[in-house]
Amino acid sequence: MKNLKNYTIVLLLLVFSGCNEDIESINYDEINPSIFPKSEADVQAIVASAYYPLRGSYGNGIHSTSENGLMFILDATTEILQGPYGVQQEASLHSYKTSSTSFTRFYDVFYNKISSMTLSIDRIQNANVNELVKKNAIAEIKCARGLLAYELFDLYGPLVVAPLEILKSPLNEVPLARLSNAEMVSFIEKDLKEAAADLKAPGDTPYGRFSNGMARMVLIRLYLHEKRWADVEEQANAIMTMNYYGLDADYVGLWDVKPPVNSKEVIWAVPADYAGTSENQWQLMVLPANYPERGGYGTIQSSWKFYDSFEATDIRKTALIAEFTGTDGVTYNRANPANYMQLGPIPLKIHPDAARTTALTTVDIVVYRYADVILSKAEALVNKTGTPTQEAIDLVNIVRKRAKISEIQLVNYNTLAKFNDMILLERSHEYWCENGQYRSDLIRHGKYTEHALDLNGAASQSAPYKALFPFSLDRISEGKGKFIQNPGYN
Repeated sequence: MKNLKNYTIVLLLLVFSGCNEDIESINYDEINPSIFPKSEADVQAIVASAYYPLRGSYGNGIHSTSENGLMFILDATTEILQGPYGVQQEASLHSYKTSSTSFTRFYDVFYNKISSMTLSIDRIQNANVNELVKKNAIAEIKCARGLLAYELFDLYGPLVVAPLEILKSPLNEVPLARLSNAEMVSFIEKDLKEAAADLKAPGDTPYGRFSNGMARMVLIRLYLHEKRWADVEEQANAIMTMNYYGLDADYVGLWDVKPPVNSKEVIWAVPADYAGTSENQWQLMVLPANYPERGGYGTIQSSWKFYDSFEATDIRKTALIAEFTGTDGVTYNRANPANYMQLGPIPLKIHPDAARTTALTTVDIVVYRYADVILSKAEALVNKTGTPTQEAIDLVNIVRKRAKISEIQLVNYNTLAKFNDMILLERSHEYWCENGQYRSDLIRHGKYTEHALDLNGAASQSAPYKALFPFSLDRISEGKGKFIQNPGYN
């Protein structure tokens, strides 16, 4: 296992202090645990390093909005996004395999970050600093570790999680097996529950940092993944009884150039800036080169199937751009798509930020919102008993009302199958191009392969085993027989 490297305070400055041109970044390259951490500042630098792999960055940020990030790749495996070429098309057709580095890379790049966080927790526990500082710092790192472990678990299934004693002896090569599913879930759950107990309330947490609401939100995602409906309901209720969160009246405004710092809907967002400390490249990814004012590379589109699934008045499809007049004076739309929307509309989602001074944007990357709590509770209530209820319908209508569409009636969704089809569609409309969770929603409802085949027909290479991504052959070889590849990829 690699030793912990590259502690950086850059992200610390971003999420703790905002932009300050007078503050210089500090890099801690080779960490000597006998002399570091020695102060509260050292501890905070370690906390910042836990956020580092979770930011938006093309090379090593898992929430990058490029093809190297979760949202891009995961939504591209569904009808939300479609790619006409490259890794985008590979995702759309479910043609990924063990040699598909764009799909194996998430594990290869990020699995050691879990080990780094484990070492960080140990170093802070043994540091001679204020106990409250240590407690708060460890809670943030546990939330970061739980989040990253969940995201990789969702992609690949159970992971290799190295014990602390092995990490402390990096020169001893010890091949490790992947955890069982139960062990993996228990590892993530323990981190997030302990983080929820010690993290601050959302009202006391700086924007961009983890609160106890965030820890509980990721627990909801874990429990949805495992279909532990009563636990989903319990965590949703815990968030609701905080009496802090609520839906913003302006859905579209959540992705404005002005960051939603004071939003009561945003549970966690990754701040973005022009300097590239944490990058948001979405306009660059989706806008065609001839888009008015400021274009991009036009690397990915939505699908007309997805666009047509919205009701006409639904404000959530506002940023699905179905027509534009290019800098060449030509109007492009479904009837005249050229190479810009032959698969579907432009899935901009965020503000165009035409005044951006670089290829990047300052529009923040919103990862989790309170709307997810509401719809998750509704799903849990119904699936726990197998019977749709008025309470669940009322929760869905809270979200639909904000979307400016008609309220639904229990009489029309009075069976489990009808309700689940509705909630699945509602989730896709609410969360498209945010954190890529619709893929997991489809898998949970047994619709992942079905939707892929329906979208791409004979061109699709989808199969039930494609619900998990493959590991690279390097990781299999490194495991010396103990690391077992996901079924279907051998």
